[in-house]
Amino acid sequence: MTDPITPRLAACYTGVVHDVMRAMGLRDFTLPPELSSNFPDRVLAGPAFTIDGKVDPGAEAHETLLAWTGLLSKAKPGHIWVSQPNDRVVAHMGELSAETLKNKGVLGCVADGFVRDTNFLLAMEFNTWSRGHTPRDIVGHWLPRAIEIDIKIGDVVIAPGDYLLGDRDGMVRVPAGRAEEIVTAAETAIATENKVRTAILAGVDPQEAYKRFGKF
Repeated sequence: MTDPITPRLAACYTGVVHDVMRAMGLRDFTLPPELSSNFPDRVLAGPAFTIDGKVDPGAEAHETLLAWTGLLSKAKPGHIWVSQPNDRVVAHMGELSAETLKNKGVLGCVADGFVRDTNFLLAMEFNTWSRGHTPRDIVGHWLPRAIEIDIKIGDVVIAPGDYLLGDRDGMVRVPAGRAEEIVTAAETAIATENKVRTAILAGVDPQEAYKRFGKF
């Protein structure tokens, strides 16, 4: 069944969704600005498939690769791969992994760490958010610990199925239980902002526009 929230969320933008959630009294939903996309002009929106991992420098090469490929096989179509690797040494996404995920229908990747094979990721147009890049891979260094559990990126706790919205301004988490309410409010706010924009372009004083529409 097609998820009705994802396309509606993708039609919004992070600034208005942020403002809506702030007005609702929500807190700690903006991911660290150090995370950035390899396609900053594209929106990434969808529910989270969460991964938690650990550094294990004593792990055997075969063990790490077997665990990683098993992890890829569990990824959910129509979701975003969201990883808290608890590591800032090796890459947690690369070409073959991204090809696998894209072919499975995964929408993109958010890794709170590094990625590699950047030119390949660009060529295949796989929207990947990360803190940077390194050629070093996970072999003999890192193992997944759990999937589909709450993870924390910066101050933001992301539960499995929570929605993420990322654009050029950054990324926000939308709690799954309030996603419909938040998206509806964001759509309403966008419509109001369009009225404010029209008024400003018509020469209306900005304060008068704010008083008239209650938004700026």
